[in-house]
Parts: sequence; structure tokens; C-alpha cells
Amino acid sequence: MKLMINGNETVLQGDLTVTGLLQSLQIEPARVAVEVNMTIVKRCDFQSHALKDGDNVEIVNFVGGG
Repeated sequence: MKLMINGNETVLQGDLTVTGLLQSLQIEPARVAVEVNMTIVKRCDFQSHALKDGDNVEIVNFVGGG
């Protein structure tokens, strides 16, 4: 499956959900916001939101500071 992740084409094997993608990229789901095809995916839907070939995924990390 080909995905555009933060503007970079990435090829991954098999069917993935947002949760599966984050796990494969070793990203902690609690610390990011995810947008698929310009629509924000709610964290409670990460497990069930299936990704499709050609999807455009943006992953944004939360950064704390003061």
C-alpha cells in the first residue's frame, strides 16, 4: 500500500488502521493528531479507521514548552 505521510511517499505491507500505522512508525498515539485526506481522525477512531492505497496522511506531534 502506498501512502503519502507528511508529504513523503511510503510503501507499507498489508492492511492498516491508523493505530497500525502509528505502531509501525513507532509513534505514541497519545502524543499526535492524525489527518487522513484532509479530515482529522478522532483518537477514539484510530483503531477502526482503515487506510486505503493512495491516502494522504498528516501526523502532527504535540510539543510542550513554556
